[in-house]
Amino acid sequence: MLAPKRIKFRKTFKGRSKGIATRGNTIAFGEYGLMCLEPGWITNRQIEASRVAMTREMKRGGKVWIRIFPDKPITKKPAETRMGKGKGNPEGWVAVVKPARIIFEVDGVTEELAKKAFALAAAKLPLRTRVVRRQEV
Repeated sequence: MLAPKRIKFRKTFKGRSKGIATRGNTIAFGEYGLMCLEPGWITNRQIEASRVAMTREMKRGGKVWIRIFPDKPITKKPAETRMGKGKGNPEGWVAVVKPARIIFEVDGVTEELAKKAFALAAAKLPLRTRVVRRQEV
C-alpha cells in the first residue's frame, strides 16, 4: 500500500478543491492514460485495488505508471464519540485529485486491452474517469 515514509505534520487541514489540474494533466510516460473528470480524494487502498485489477487484466504485460501519490493524512473520530475534544487520529492516506489529472498510464499493450484494463480500474475508483491517448506532437 502506498504511504509516505515521513511527513512534516501528522494532521492536515481538509482543504478546498476548485479548478482543473494544471500539473499532471498530460500523458508523460505511456501511450494511454486514465484521466479523472471530477475532483475528489482517492485512498491508497483504491489506488492499489485499481493497479491490481489492471495488471491482472493485462496478464502482467506492458508497463503501468501510477501518476498520483496518497500524501494527505485523513483523520477519523471513534464511533459513538460526542462532538468536540479536538481532531481525530490519522486513519489513512488519500491523494487529492482535480479534473483533468492523469491517474494511471500504460504502455506496451493494444488499445483494446488498455481500454478493458482501464474500465476495470475505473470501477474501483470513486470518481468518473475516461481513457485518453497520447497526442503525437
